[in-house]
Amino acid sequence: MNKSVITNVIAAGLIAIGYALQQPIVLSIGLFAFSGALTNWLAVHMLFEKVPGLYGSGVIPARFEQFKQAIADLMMEQFFTHENIDRFLSQNGEGAMKLDLAPVIEKVDLDPAFDALVVTVEQSSLGGMLAMFGGSEAITPLKAPFVEKMKSSLVEIAQSDKFYELIKDELEQPDVMDDMRNKIEEIVQQRLSELTPQLVKEIVQQMIKEHLGWLVIWGGVFGGVIGLVAGIIQ
Repeated sequence: MNKSVITNVIAAGLIAIGYALQQPIVLSIGLFAFSGALTNWLAVHMLFEKVPGLYGSGVIPARFEQFKQAIADLMMEQFFTHENIDRFLSQNGEGAMKLDLAPVIEKVDLDPAFDALVVTVEQSSLGGMLAMFGGSEAITPLKAPFVEKMKSSLVEIAQSDKFYELIKDELEQPDVMDDMRNKIEEIVQQRLSELTPQLVKEIVQQMIKEHLGWLVIWGGVFGGVIGLVAGIIQ
């Protein structure tokens, strides 16, 4: 049993005891506690469910589109501002957020680069000399070392501070920043479009379930205190 049910059961029990034993104070405490707990439970229920005849109930499903837009606005206006993107790109020194391009470079096929080098040599003034030593076949064994050395050099370049500064300077251009922000906004909107009212309701309920239970408990407690005061006065 959850907190809300337990609170309402206890309040209902006090009502039954007060009525059965003809104890006005206990009866008053039970009635007020039950009223406070039930009212708060109904208010919580009305956040997520449409109750016929009760205007304003089911506010989360009813305002679903505004809810999604509010999330999008929050993310774009608070997290992905031009200032925050610029601050991210400007991080330097210890803990700098640099792009690790090594895995990408390792997967790049550099065979066309070697082939282009061979063609360039063949078409240069060294082409005749190369032909005397067997043509392009003579330097084919150099292909693997060439590719390995090229990848190593590219990784070294990509990890240099100068390369990072060049990338940062390009990304900080106004048109690039705007395009980057637009792309981020498209991704956010696309992800939010996958949300459904039921999914949002479940997410919100899961996040605040424990606190909503305490809301019902405190409604019962404060209602019981008011009932005690009312019973004493009577």
